[in-house]
This record gives sequence, structure tokens and C-alpha cells, in this order.
Amino acid sequence: MNEKMRQLGTSPSAIRELFEYGKKRKAEIGEDNVFDFSIGNPSVPSPQVVNETLKYLIDNTEATKLHGYTSAVGDLNVRKAIKEYLNNKYNCNANESLIYLTAGAAASLTITLNAIINPGDEVIVLAPYFPEYKVFSEKANATVKVVNCNFDTFIPDFELLKTSISPKTKAVFINYPNNPTGVVLSKEDMAKLANVLKSAQEAFNSTIYLISDEPYRELVYGDIEVPYVTNYYDNTIVCYSFSKSLSLPGERIGYILVSSSCTKAADVYFAICGAGRSLGYVCAPALFQYMIPYCLGHTTDISVYEANRNILYDELTSYGYNVVKPDGAFYIFVKALEDDAVAFSKKAKEYELLLVPSDSFGIKGYVRISYCVTNKQVKDSLPSFKKLIESYKGD
Repeated sequence: MNEKMRQLGTSPSAIRELFEYGKKRKAEIGEDNVFDFSIGNPSVPSPQVVNETLKYLIDNTEATKLHGYTSAVGDLNVRKAIKEYLNNKYNCNANESLIYLTAGAAASLTITLNAIINPGDEVIVLAPYFPEYKVFSEKANATVKVVNCNFDTFIPDFELLKTSISPKTKAVFINYPNNPTGVVLSKEDMAKLANVLKSAQEAFNSTIYLISDEPYRELVYGDIEVPYVTNYYDNTIVCYSFSKSLSLPGERIGYILVSSSCTKAADVYFAICGAGRSLGYVCAPALFQYMIPYCLGHTTDISVYEANRNILYDELTSYGYNVVKPDGAFYIFVKALEDDAVAFSKKAKEYELLLVPSDSFGIKGYVRISYCVTNKQVKDSLPSFKKLIESYKGD
């Protein structure tokens, strides 16, 4: 066997480990007595159009087509529908010949990395970051360089990023709205980021790809707008998933979009096709491919997440917690009440609060609360949060 893979298999992510602990604990003391904020598993049902579309497709499509192979890169009409939607919404000059349908965002990211990475290449991740970026990058034989964000705002530290890029830099990951902070990058900051990368490409006479991981694009609150990255930086590859916007994480459906302005865009796309083939990620789930054109532009009821965010932010700050207010996604980042976030997370378990320590996300001293849970769970958890902070004040 591959010893590295065996070790990876015996060391699940802290998120998954806490999630599994929660299932066992709920079986012991009852589901309502455990406040599981571990995993980003949407609690809001899919919009009605999802089930209506699936029923329609099942009743009105020949079974051999509905459940048969599509093109390896995905059904052409579906890719055209995505192109039209993106161009109408973002005016981004998308092209169906540069769209590759995938089994969710994990497949999108994995395929993309394997398509662009050569031996010796570096990938920059901005901390705090989704833990699997490191796993996916290292499997593609990239060297991962962690660059901290500004810890006051959790947006990129542009000066630090500028000095961290080297001739070996092949790609930079971004993820907005962000997991784990919920922070959204403004248009002004997106332009700054693009300028840093453009300058680096000129200085090193290289191509640096911006990989934009976008499962939370539609999950924003108020009048917040998420800039469409291809309109700011040419060498962008968008990795999108419908898992969060439509509450379909278990169905694994998404896509890769190569910017039409990308250097040698067609060759990049062919590399993506080749990577998908070599990894076995061809022909994403057909039924859910055919669902996509009917559901573009629809989302789950985001107001539920917004209500949860407001309750947690208002109450936790009133108790004395230091909280990063999220503008999107369904995570809230909270300063741990001691330097060791792992120890703090363990302490929180005594109050049946399951909080993910920020060590998993590449920085220390914080915990992530995933509030894509019921409104009742959020409200019921508040006394435990209060008792937790009071236990530290008592020390």
C-alpha cells in the first residue's frame, strides 16, 4: 500500500473527527443536548425547484439518457446554460468550451491542481484556509506555502503576499465568501490582489493562476456583492459547487471554469480534461447535470443563516467573546479564550459545544462555529456559551 495514503486515512480532518464525535455523543445523551457546530452541512432544505426538477426529469426523460453517460466533460447543453447564466449575471465572457462539469468542488480543485502543477511548483494558500487545500496540493506534487492574512480584517496581507511570491509560484488559492471566517473580498481588494499577481507575473516572466474556490458565492447578507474574479484577473480558474447554494453537498455536482482571457486558455482546458481523465473524474452525475439549467440563480432560504449569524454575533459579543462578523458563508470565527485553541475546543466539549480549532485552518488562537444549523440549536446553545466564558472569568 501507499504508506502516505494510509497515514492520511488514519488521520481524518479535525472537522470530520469532531463531527463523528458529535454523532456518538448525541446517541449517548440525546440530539438536542449536543450543540454540534463542526461541519458545513446545510440545515436549510433545497429550494422547491430542485425536487420539482428532479421529479420532472425522472417522469419525462428516457431512463437510458437520464442515467447514462454524458460527454466526459459534461453535457454540452448544460455547459451552454451555465455560460449564458454567468455572462448575463457577471458579464464575464464565459465560454462553454472552457467549462468542465465535476463531482463537486473537491473534484474541481483536485483536477485543476493536477492540470497546472509541474514538479517544483509552489501553491500559495492564504491562512486561515480550508484544510483540504493543503491535502489536494500536496497530492498534485506542489509545495504549499502558507501566507497569513491580516488578522485584524482577515483579508489578504497584500504586502506579505507580494514578498511571498517567487519564480516557483504557480497558483494562489482564494475562497470568498471565506471558510472559516465568512469574510468577503471587496471589489477594491480584489483589484489590489489582481495587481499583485499581475506585477509578479511581469517580474518573473511567469504564469500565476488564481484558483477561486466558490461554493459560498451566493451565501451573502444584505447588499454585499462578491466580485467575479475573471473580470479582474485573466489567469483565473473558477471552481464552483452547488453544494451550499442549493443544499446539495451529498450529490456532488459543480464545475470548473477557465477564464476566456487566460493565457493559452484552450491548452489549460485540455490539461483539465487530461487531469480529469487520469484521476477518473469524468462524466459528473448525469441526473444532477440535467438539473442545473432549471436551478441556476436559485438558492436555499439564506435568511435562516442570516438570522443565526445575527443571534450568534450579537449574543457572543455581549458575553465578551471577540468575534469576526461574517458577511457571507455560514461560519463565524471566534477568538479562543486561551492561546491554545485545541485546548479551548476540548474545554468547550464540557459544555457540549463542538467548535473546530483554528489550527486546522493554518492559524492558532481561534475556533470556527458552523451555524448552518437550526435556529433552535443556536438559541439553545447560548447558555452553554455563556457558561464557557464564565468558566474562564472564574479562573
